[in-house]
Amino acid sequence: MSRDQPSATSARADRDRVADALRARIDSGELRPGDSLPTQKALMDEFEVERGVVRKALALLKSEQLLADVGRGSPPTVAEPAARREGASSLTADVELAERLDVAFQATDVTLDVFGLTTETLNSAIAPTLMAIRAGRVVPRSVTCRIMVPSPEAHLAIPFLIDDPADPRPLQRLNRLIELHTRAFAHSMQYLGERGLVRELSVEVRGVALTPTIKLYVLNGTEALTGFYEVVPNSVPVPFSEDHMDIYDVLGLNSHLFRYSAGPDSRGKSDVDFVEHSRTWFESLWTKIAKPYPISY
Repeated sequence: MSRDQPSATSARADRDRVADALRARIDSGELRPGDSLPTQKALMDEFEVERGVVRKALALLKSEQLLADVGRGSPPTVAEPAARREGASSLTADVELAERLDVAFQATDVTLDVFGLTTETLNSAIAPTLMAIRAGRVVPRSVTCRIMVPSPEAHLAIPFLIDDPADPRPLQRLNRLIELHTRAFAHSMQYLGERGLVRELSVEVRGVALTPTIKLYVLNGTEALTGFYEVVPNSVPVPFSEDHMDIYDVLGLNSHLFRYSAGPDSRGKSDVDFVEHSRTWFESLWTKIAKPYPISY
């Protein structure tokens, strides 16, 4: 295999090799906050890789808040510790999740555990990663997805009609949205298996009789992203009518996600503990009270 035409698998290994070496220099203090990294050409020569591999390694380190000014023409610099903390605090859910899914799907074996209201944010965020898999730029060997949403028979606290909380239509509308988004996600993932783009694929959706007030994403068992659903007034269309109904709703697509890592970019024991307890919490619901969600195909 020539340097100019690596396979997707070898390119990912080269990316990790470059990123690991630079990360070690940052962690050891060889590269200090504010220091400029070598040019992309210098890194290409040092590690004997193509420019695309160097760019992906730099993007990975940027996603870990280790680098600043990536992609602005001049070599990136090592991020200040305060900037890393601020960068790790929160981004809108669709942006933050898309970035983290892109990194998570670089793994050979991918696991994705999700608890939320409708999976609308997940569908939006995973679209670029699915395109990369279809194009052969990302090649996981296996993908295992466990999705947990409110069960259709659950009487949820939200949403409800502001003027008549007993009106069943807001909840009926939510259940239609849940089925729509979960079915879309399941179909998108199943396409990868049917086309042979992922060798081993498992997608399971279960329902729980709970009103979600948070959303949780656990990626590869090593990082957790969580955000809060804010209760807001919302005017939504009445099905099969030109009328609208005013409801109290929860909107999550533009909420903020907070990230915790148990990997090399962990900020300490609190991060590691949060990831572990998130995994335990999800597992307890999944194995004890969650039931298969009736998705119609």
